[in-house]
Amino acid sequence: MKGLSLGELNIRIPIIQGGMGVGISLSKLAAAVANEGGVGVISCAGLGLIYKDKAKDYLQANIDGLKNEIRKAREATKGVIGINIMSALTNFEDMVRTTIAEKADIIFAGAGLPLNLPSFLKPDSVTKLVPIVSSGKAARLLCTKWKNSFDYLPDAFVVEGPKAGGHLGFKREQIEDVNYSLNQIVPDVVKAVREFELKYDKEIPVIAAGGLYDGIDIYEIMKKGAKGVQLGSRFVTTEECDASDIFKQQYIDSGENQLEIIQSPVGMPGRAFGNAFIDKVKKGLKVPKKCPFKCIKTCDISKSPYCIVTALYNAAKGNMKNGYAFAGSNAFRATRISTVKEVFTELLADFKKKAEEVLK
Repeated sequence: MKGLSLGELNIRIPIIQGGMGVGISLSKLAAAVANEGGVGVISCAGLGLIYKDKAKDYLQANIDGLKNEIRKAREATKGVIGINIMSALTNFEDMVRTTIAEKADIIFAGAGLPLNLPSFLKPDSVTKLVPIVSSGKAARLLCTKWKNSFDYLPDAFVVEGPKAGGHLGFKREQIEDVNYSLNQIVPDVVKAVREFELKYDKEIPVIAAGGLYDGIDIYEIMKKGAKGVQLGSRFVTTEECDASDIFKQQYIDSGENQLEIIQSPVGMPGRAFGNAFIDKVKKGLKVPKKCPFKCIKTCDISKSPYCIVTALYNAAKGNMKNGYAFAGSNAFRATRISTVKEVFTELLADFKKKAEEVLK
């Protein structure tokens, strides 16, 4: 498995840990992944809830929390640290500015097209910019927009398929459509990006994400043109994951038949483990009285059956009666709690075994 380069930033093992909020992937998990040679990713979603006692204002608590998590990660690792920032956040700009000022290595920006992301860079900025897309069309649009407006091209792309956990950038009818599978959209993005690589003599690696779980998955998607992979669910059931033990145990105890596609209050479908909370939502028993956070641009409190940031925070803390666990399509395969080091060892061993079988 070859390393991955984003300009002068070298990643020894091309495995990126997906950003998982609220409170699932913070500095502890990110530092552990970075120490193994991959990219550890802190999710900034909902940090204002986690750090609510540090500031009276929710949005300010987000900023303070992000600074603190980046600094804690830096104290624990010399490896590569990224920040996942949803474009749909109402304080997206604050999160981007904070990340760049703190000199985090990479910004992964999804949940919408970050059309103006390069505008936040300063002459001395070191942070790489990696948009998350679900099609070659979106990749082409971003490359064109960034180059024309900012003379900047993405340092890489994450291509997230419909088997991912959490919010999905697909319509419901596309989720099970093979034409939108990761095996189809990765080559589509690779082809779109190749035009700009050749024209401007810059390598733009494509990183595949969504439902990948083991080393065989990694080998097969790399054969489709991916230079790296992003895994989220696989790292939930690790000792270093920042979520509660109860949250992790849900992955171990749940079967494939418990995974379902839900409609999120933010207006997107998402994949999660079904539970009593979700059942109550389906029955119309969940209605928020107010929105104290205004954290997502697309969330309309007058139509939302519940506050998603609160539900995800509750779940991360182990309060599953008032929340639920997002999960990728293969999350049910978890059988035990392991360490991040053990996960990397297994992924690399399976990848090597598959590669050797193919060569025989």
